[in-house]
Amino acid sequence: MQARENPEDRILDAAMRVFRRQGFRRSTIEQAAEEAGLTRQALYHHFPSKEALFRGAIARFYERALAAEIEAARAAEAAGRELADIVIAEVTARLRVLFAELQGSPHLEELLSEHLAQSRDLYQTYSARFGEEVAATIARVCRGRKLKLARGVTTEDLARCVEMAIHGTKSAYPSMQPVDAFLKQLAMMLRMLIAGALAQAPAGRSSRETGDRK
Repeated sequence: MQARENPEDRILDAAMRVFRRQGFRRSTIEQAAEEAGLTRQALYHHFPSKEALFRGAIARFYERALAAEIEAARAAEAAGRELADIVIAEVTARLRVLFAELQGSPHLEELLSEHLAQSRDLYQTYSARFGEEVAATIARVCRGRKLKLARGVTTEDLARCVEMAIHGTKSAYPSMQPVDAFLKQLAMMLRMLIAGALAQAPAGRSSRETGDRK
């Protein structure tokens, strides 16, 4: 027996299709209601305005991105990947949720801009949560594999630098397009960043080998 679809998920899916086609400014709550197969009054029962509808879609996107980030980090870690690969997998999974939500929209730059204008508080809240998750991953992997960060570098410092690398890459690719080029550039930056943040092992031995010695 199939689980019943959450009516708010149905509405948000419809709204995102409208926002992708029309952009935020040209979209109306009537269009979203029609797309969802509801009357305007029925949609208002869940979301009182177009702005609230957009914020709901953004909040759901962030929750999905956070879940994808956690899952990807755990999977890469379980597969025995190196710290840089784990962090890259984690961050890439987060960003791919955004790409999936907005893929093919001719209004991509407007939607990215409006999501800050309409949902800056959500952006700030989830940016902190994303950073905390990256820091937790770094701490967990370093602890489990006996890796050490360079003198004066904390897991929180490195996590903040990871987020700064994402924003720095966005400056070169403001709309994060083309996706593959954006992610390739970001991965290269993260590899160099993490390599520089790890304490160097004595010549001839890896940092993991050194850490494993009692």
